[in-house]
Amino acid sequence: MNIVLTLSAWLLVLLGAAGTIFPALPGLPFMFAGAWLLAHINDYQIIGSFSIIVILLITLFGMAMDFVAGLLGAKYTGASKTALWGAFIGGIVGIFFGLAGLVLGPLLGAVIGEFIDKEDLLLAGKVGIGTFIGFIIGTIAKVSVALTIVLIIIVQYISHWIA
Repeated sequence: MNIVLTLSAWLLVLLGAAGTIFPALPGLPFMFAGAWLLAHINDYQIIGSFSIIVILLITLFGMAMDFVAGLLGAKYTGASKTALWGAFIGGIVGIFFGLAGLVLGPLLGAVIGEFIDKEDLLLAGKVGIGTFIGFIIGTIAKVSVALTIVLIIIVQYISHWIA
C-alpha cells in the first residue's frame, strides 16, 4: 500500500511540474498535494509539517503571481479598468481554448478592452504587449515555484537518508 501511495504522490508531483508548462493541469496544487501525500505517508518524518507549510505558502504565492502578473503587466502600460477587465475575462475564456487560449486570451481581452475604452489602436497594442510580458513573468514565477518545491522535497529526502 505504501508503495502505491508513494508512486501516486510522485506522479502528482510530476504531473504538477508538467502543469506549470501545460496550463491544462493545475500544476502547483498537484505538486502541493504530492508533497503533502509524501509527508503523510511517512508520518511527517521525512518531510516535516513545517516544510509542508512552507510548500503551501510557496504554492499560494506562485498561484497568485500567475494570476496577477498579466493584470500587472497591463496596468504598468497604463491600461484602463476596461482593459484590465478585458484581460481578466480573456484569461477565463482562454482556459477553454487550450494553450493558445491561455496565452492569447488575456492579451486579446486587454487589447479589446483598451480599444473599447480609448479607441486608440496603438495604446491597445501597447497594453496587449504589457499583458503578454506579465504572462511570461507569471509563468517564470510558476516554474520557479515548481523547482523550489521539487528541491525542498529532494533536500528533505537526502537529509533523511544521510542522517
